[in-house]
Amino acid sequence: MEIAGKKVLLTGATGGIGRTIAGTLAAAGANLILSARSAEALEELAGSLPGSGHSVIVSDLGTPGAAGKLAASAGEVDVLVANAALPSTGRVTDLTDEQVARMLRINLESPILLAQALLPGMLERGRGKLVMIGSLAGKAGSPRSSIYNATKFGLRGFAFGLAADLNDTPVSLTLVAPGFVREAGMFADSGADAPPGLGTTTPGKVADAVLRAVDSDRIEITVAPLIQRTMAHVGLMSPHISHRVQSGPAGQNAADSLASGQTEKR
Repeated sequence: MEIAGKKVLLTGATGGIGRTIAGTLAAAGANLILSARSAEALEELAGSLPGSGHSVIVSDLGTPGAAGKLAASAGEVDVLVANAALPSTGRVTDLTDEQVARMLRINLESPILLAQALLPGMLERGRGKLVMIGSLAGKAGSPRSSIYNATKFGLRGFAFGLAADLNDTPVSLTLVAPGFVREAGMFADSGADAPPGLGTTTPGKVADAVLRAVDSDRIEITVAPLIQRTMAHVGLMSPHISHRVQSGPAGQNAADSLASGQTEKR
């Protein structure tokens, strides 16, 4: 699908990766519906983007029923970019029931409900694209990330299943799966360093992958250095090997640092 002139609903628009995605899509000619929790941040972002016709919808996807209300407010949408995600690190025994519910709702339930709500209109109009922002955490488990892993494994399964359902329809789905991102995302937000020796990617490369996804029938686009892609695949195919590697001091220390930095962001 050619992005120019299309209406794109972008969730999690005011985060570091969301802002970069917004800028890339706007520069390519998209008309954006930007969604996040802060009206002030949304208005500032909309005013900074190239092009015209951008709008904002304030929505807290951690609230029950918010996804359905967002879809209804957005109206006819050509492209959904489900980017909103909540830091979900920490030992499960240290999380409250409310925190777990909010993590699951934002990271997994909301993309599913948004797709469910927007898909009928796309099919009726004969065009549409669903882009889900996943993670390599959807392939391999890691310390202090059991809930985050659960949401990203779940999103990956949903995306692949729905993509199969959409075969031979005018709507397609692509999962964009970044690895460790510098300058934005989990590590930048927490102040922790990414594990050494594995490399990182950039928000710009994630945004470029989203743009490619809109005009592609690929089911998954991975955005990460080769070593990360390889290790994630090993974790998927041989979880016992991944477990042994990540149970070492380096993996445990990195996980503790990340979880500590995200305590106030859950």
